[in-house]
Amino acid sequence: MKKIVVFLLMIFSFAAQAQEKIAVTAADYSNNEVEMADVMRSEGKIYVLVGIIVLIFLGLLIYVIQTDRRVSKLEKVGQTK
Repeated sequence: MKKIVVFLLMIFSFAAQAQEKIAVTAADYSNNEVEMADVMRSEGKIYVLVGIIVLIFLGLLIYVIQTDRRVSKLEKVGQTK
């Protein structure tokens, strides 16, 4: 079973390497225009997006802190026995 999984993963990695490569030109480096960000900024929606991202990171941070506290309590209980 392990050999089959390794074989399938190898096939998928070869398929990922076979993707078409697009040449990067000098015009690509001088492009300072991001239409979506400009539109969102002009309509004030960019701040909603940033707020949602901040809320998600805060939620993850609170979850990690609570999990760490629970693990610490379990470690203390395990040491006393």
